Amino acid sequence: MAERNRPMREALRMALREEMLRDEKVFVMGEEVGIWNGTHRVTQGLLEEFGPKRIKDTPITEMAIAGAAVGAAMMGLRPVAEMMTINFAFLALDAIINHAAKIHYMFDGQFKVPLVIRAATGWGDQATATHSHTPEPIFAHFPGLYVGCPSTPRDAKGMLKAAIRDDNPVLFTEFISLYPKPGPVPDDEDFVLPIGKADIKREGKHVTIVTFGSGITWSMHAADELAKDGVECEVVDMRWLRPLDMETVFNSFKKTNRCVVVEESLPHFSFGSEIAAQIQDKMFDYMDAPVKRVSAMDVPLPYARDIELMALPSTEKVIAAVKEVL
Repeated sequence: MAERNRPMREALRMALREEMLRDEKVFVMGEEVGIWNGTHRVTQGLLEEFGPKRIKDTPITEMAIAGAAVGAAMMGLRPVAEMMTINFAFLALDAIINHAAKIHYMFDGQFKVPLVIRAATGWGDQATATHSHTPEPIFAHFPGLYVGCPSTPRDAKGMLKAAIRDDNPVLFTEFISLYPKPGPVPDDEDFVLPIGKADIKREGKHVTIVTFGSGITWSMHAADELAKDGVECEVVDMRWLRPLDMETVFNSFKKTNRCVVVEESLPHFSFGSEIAAQIQDKMFDYMDAPVKRVSAMDVPLPYARDIELMALPSTEKVIAAVKEVL
């Protein structure tokens, strides 16, 4: 399979274009996705190729975007609705949580909602507290909604294509810090990754690091540094917060007997809490140390650059956590 290095935003654009060519029911909608080429340039050039019927600029109203997308999906289309950032998805919670996630269940399967909501997520490089959320665990709390979080351009393409083809509603979050980072991306138009399947990004035997999204960067850098001292970390990229692939986590934990969970999200009621609870419940006999968690500090993210970085996870914090469980 031929591959070329591409930034994540380009891999996402490839997925959108390929799926729009494959299925005429797929269309993109959102603020500035057309004439402005998308705030993060993911939809660049798609308006010229597909026209305003399938690349639809919308008013600045997230509840209307999500509501219209739910209705279009119920009627048989496959909308990909873009939220400029995940922060604005809070304005559309009713459409996402009470409608998209529940309609199939409440109507006894008579309706499907094959909808993808794309949103940029994560700290925004001094974007201040209201524009620096990483709230994927909030959305993953609700049954009926899938939540995908790619960490590499390859995963971004394969996961987004799977999300568009699936008949369930998907919240698909893209970390702002990862948009420009390049990586190998298959040119194959049929390259699709399975929904709900984690990926082992690095093999190891001493400690399991469980993470997703931007956490991969800190985790892989930490694993490289720790390897210099003979500590081999196994890095598990969850990729999907719902469905959550705990089987891969458990199999890794059986080898290492120790775990560090790394996330950019806040610490309370979090992804890390869930991973730690399930390991304690199902893998207690394999446990040689308590699960250690690395997350953002429990504060609104500050504006000042030095304090902002202090409040976020880092390679150094992951290294310290691994040494603690060892």
